[in-house]
Amino acid sequence: MGVSLAFGLTVLTMAYAVGGVSGGHFNPAVSVGLFAAGKFPASLLIPYVVAQVAGAIAAAAALYVVASGKADFQLGGFAANGYGEHSPGGYGLMSALLIEVLLTAFFLFIILGSTHGRVLSGFAPIAIGLALTLIHLISIPVTNTSVNPARSTGQALFVGGWALQQLWLFWLAPIAGAVIGAIAWKAVGEKD
Repeated sequence: MGVSLAFGLTVLTMAYAVGGVSGGHFNPAVSVGLFAAGKFPASLLIPYVVAQVAGAIAAAAALYVVASGKADFQLGGFAANGYGEHSPGGYGLMSALLIEVLLTAFFLFIILGSTHGRVLSGFAPIAIGLALTLIHLISIPVTNTSVNPARSTGQALFVGGWALQQLWLFWLAPIAGAVIGAIAWKAVGEKD
């Protein structure tokens, strides 16, 4: 729970810190979902995704440098996302696909709802950070939690092999989930 809470608080603080600069986009699935909801311009989608992936690779590199400074360091799975024998709990492909789609859809719905104009301004990062904490608590045992293709890519590049072979799922499922979340929000949440 400590890692999930720390991650959620990091997202919360970063959303406050740079939300006014970039909209707080750290996740290609979120950017695609916001585009699908009509809340993000197509012209910025590719530059944002490139920046998000570059940032995730830099973060994974920094984590690698810190972690490898320990005398008995072993790379292992390096928190890469996986299914089957590479799932922390041994969950198969369909379980991984479903959890990543559902939780990313849930995440997008919360993002769209908490940033809607009818909602009290300034509290969205709290809802988003807490939602991401909950998402991690639910899905770390299943996939090591992706919900973010950029984060999955950064880790997979260091692990190589199986992590790169399974990376397709951790792009497909979160993006599909984000689009589903955007469609659901437009159907039930975005009423003037």
